[in-house]
Formats: sequence, structure tokens, C-alpha cells
Amino acid sequence: MNDFILVGKIINTFGIKGELKISSMFEYKERIFKEDFPIYIGINKVKELISTHRFHKNHDLILFKGYSNINEVLKYKGENIYIKRSELPLRENEYLYQDLIGFKVYEQDEYLGIITDYEENNQNILFKVSGTKTFYLPNIDVYIQEINLLEKKIITHNGKQLII
Repeated sequence: MNDFILVGKIINTFGIKGELKISSMFEYKERIFKEDFPIYIGINKVKELISTHRFHKNHDLILFKGYSNINEVLKYKGENIYIKRSELPLRENEYLYQDLIGFKVYEQDEYLGIITDYEENNQNILFKVSGTKTFYLPNIDVYIQEINLLEKKIITHNGKQLII
């Protein structure tokens, strides 16, 4: 398993003091976008430590330690940002959306398919389920009744309604 997890992308700089504007739908942002948390940037996974974080107009703004000028961080514009899974503080029974890829999906005892991917939209997370037909399962209580991490399966309620 790859230890690096994609958590977002640096879409621009913000202001002149070296802040970076991040686009991220990562499910545990409050645990990683904080002081002294290590972030790995780009294909070479350059390690930087977060100095400050704030939220501004649907984006995260972060400043790295040791930077105080826009010219110092321009090199990171457009780069993906990662964290190490081993550095992510997950509690028991917590998971990342990407961990659910490969889980089997059932409605009661009827097999509907397997999760092959997930997509983030402005409203929620959609799991792509591939079976006799491919459909998207929203990650909301109306459709997901149970996620069983040990058996690697998801039990739906009303999930069959989504198959067209």
C-alpha cells in the first residue's frame, strides 16, 4: 500500500506573504491542516511543515514554515499535495474513502456490485459501483446503512433505486 495520500492541489498563491490556496475535499482536513503537520508536495514529495491554516471562500489557505514571501512559494503553484498515511491520526473504525475501493455492495442479501472508484462533488462523495450495471452511490445515510470494514462490504438502503 502506498504510504502517500493525495489530499489536494495548490491552485494559486494568496496575497504577498507566501500563503497558498489549496483545493481539497479531504475528509479529515481539520487533522492535517494545522501547525507543524508535514505536507509533501509534487512528484518528488518535497516535505514542508505547515505554519498556519485558515479557510477562505471554499478554499484552504496554508503558509509553510520558513516562508514569508510570494516569490518563495511560486514554485509550488499547480502541484498536488500529499500526506503520509502513517502520519494521519485515524481513530478505530475510521477510514479514508479510497480505502473503500474493492468493497462489495449489498442491498439486504442481494449483491449489487463492487466499489471501483469515488468522486467528489460540491455536495458529497459518490462511490462508483460496478456490477451488472454501473451506478453511483452517494455517501449519505439515505443510501448507506452500514460500512463493515472487517468484511469489506457496504449495506445499502434504497441503493437499488439508483440503478438505471
